[in-house]
Amino acid sequence: MGGVPGVRGRHRTQDHLSAAVGHPASPTTGPVAARRSVTGVKPLDPRLLRHAATARVYLALTVGLGLASAVLILGQATLLADILPRVFLDRAPLAKVTGPMALLAAVLLGRAGIAWAGEVAAHLSSARVKSQLRAGLLRHAVALGPAWLARERSGELAALATRGVDALDGYFARYLPQLVLALLVPVAVLARVVTTDWLSAVTIAVILPLIPVFMALIGISTQRRTQRQWSTLSTLAGHFLDVVEGLPTLRIFGRAKAQAAAVRRITNEYRIATMATLRIAFLSALVLELLSMLAVALVAVSVGLRLVDGRVSLHTALLVLLLAPEAYLPVRQVGAQFHASMEGVTAAERVFAVLETSGPDRSATSVRPPAAVPDLRAATVSVEAVWFTWPARDVPALAEVSLALHPGERVALVGDSGAGKSSLVSLLLGFTRPQQGRITVGGTDLADLPLVQWRRQLAWVSQRPYLFAASIADNIRLGEPEAGVEAVRQAARLANAAEFVESLTAAYDTVVGERGVGLSAGQRQRIALARAFLRDAPVLLLDEPTANLDADSAAAVQDGLERLMAGRTVLLVVHRLALARGADRIVVMSAGRVVEVGTPAELDAVQGPWSALVAAAGPSVGATGSAGAAGAVGAVGAEVSG
Repeated sequence: MGGVPGVRGRHRTQDHLSAAVGHPASPTTGPVAARRSVTGVKPLDPRLLRHAATARVYLALTVGLGLASAVLILGQATLLADILPRVFLDRAPLAKVTGPMALLAAVLLGRAGIAWAGEVAAHLSSARVKSQLRAGLLRHAVALGPAWLARERSGELAALATRGVDALDGYFARYLPQLVLALLVPVAVLARVVTTDWLSAVTIAVILPLIPVFMALIGISTQRRTQRQWSTLSTLAGHFLDVVEGLPTLRIFGRAKAQAAAVRRITNEYRIATMATLRIAFLSALVLELLSMLAVALVAVSVGLRLVDGRVSLHTALLVLLLAPEAYLPVRQVGAQFHASMEGVTAAERVFAVLETSGPDRSATSVRPPAAVPDLRAATVSVEAVWFTWPARDVPALAEVSLALHPGERVALVGDSGAGKSSLVSLLLGFTRPQQGRITVGGTDLADLPLVQWRRQLAWVSQRPYLFAASIADNIRLGEPEAGVEAVRQAARLANAAEFVESLTAAYDTVVGERGVGLSAGQRQRIALARAFLRDAPVLLLDEPTANLDADSAAAVQDGLERLMAGRTVLLVVHRLALARGADRIVVMSAGRVVEVGTPAELDAVQGPWSALVAAAGPSVGATGSAGAAGAVGAVGAEVSG
């Protein structure tokens, strides 16, 4: 496992280069960048129900609790309006109102119970929805592949999956329950008031829509500010991670202190954006409170004047005055909780943008059942007139490339940097799809095959294998998690890794740092070879596996490679041309095109692109005839030493 073919290290290089000159990388490179602007915030985004099944159950439960709460609100107001006149006007003894008071106590307990159940359900559902969204985000990011991830910023993705998804707590625990109450309670209150005092019902109905109108106007401003706040936070997270990872480079160029100033500047921008959002939230709460207070005051004045004139009874007046605030309270609370939920809603929009990005595996979304992947021990892999251009590039990385990999054949892919070799490997791994042409496996289009099953028959060793912060054994088991201890040790022996691993204090249980910190480049490469041995796949894709190694390490890796390649179909991408001489065929690429194909002997016999590459490389890669693996290993050692 290593860098992405064709885009290897591009986002890190760009970010570190930007850091080295004192500027943070552009925030438009990540998944939470401004280029994915939110077109509008919906009260209930249907994508949330589609991507998080738990939200559907919670929504149904919230509606049920909201209906029960509306009924209890009406019951509470009715009981109070009945008890108070009997006690204060009719001087009714306690015994006469014991029943209604008991019912009132039950109603109050019921409302408290519903509030408690709503809180519990909200937090449980929030935890489950966040878990589902995180899992879906991770699965889809993996499905999109390294080619997509290489165009994103790791820090922004990490902030999205952690802080961003966590911000949905306010949405589920506060906003969504109030939204349901705002839809149900005012309707229930109006239905009850209109049967008692139609004039008060008209007053409530006329003023009630003004609150959502003010909420919408305030929400537009809040939405823009929250997006700016989230974008700044994402930039800060991405830039901080880039600075940490690129700290050695920054220290070498004397730019570490400049980056500390850049982090302070972005942090200050985030503080300003946050305070601006809070300012809007506090002012909007004041506006909504004032509007609700004036509305209740109008109802109270109207009812009071008619009560003095004797046109309404005290029972009716009390009932209206008790219900009027209840009609406005849920709507007002929706506006207040809207601000608390905006960060989560904004982050959810970004999550949905990632989840709705189409990946390279078209079989996963096809209505037709995927075709069975042929056995690669007997099937030919053909690249047929393929064209491919990387995003944001004008020049094709591959232009009408055709190539065939026959079972058991060893093909070497050579050419200058930028010739398209790694881009071709990326297509074969299924990380990207060709814009024109196709890749077939035993006559079946690779686009019609499930990529998971296709990759089970592949082993890939890159020039920069990625090792995780785990034990050496777990790193070797990456492609075969269930492999036993003896299988891991045998793979290490075949890869010439057993000697140095067993010399460590904890041997295979030794924990290495992220990216293999604690191991040399040659040791990391042999761990990657051990992975491939354990995988035991019929097809090997080797992307310059001896690059950047010293002579001894390169020789040890090449010795392991010869054992690994025996009896398998191999596509070997090389810069060290001596390694290509052990291949059955050599394919020479230049500027994204195949310019020459033939056996080593055939290409040596003509003065073509291969001969030009050999002449430029020097005498260490001169014709070796059929000297075999030992000659290739010796040539590699000489090439590195020279």
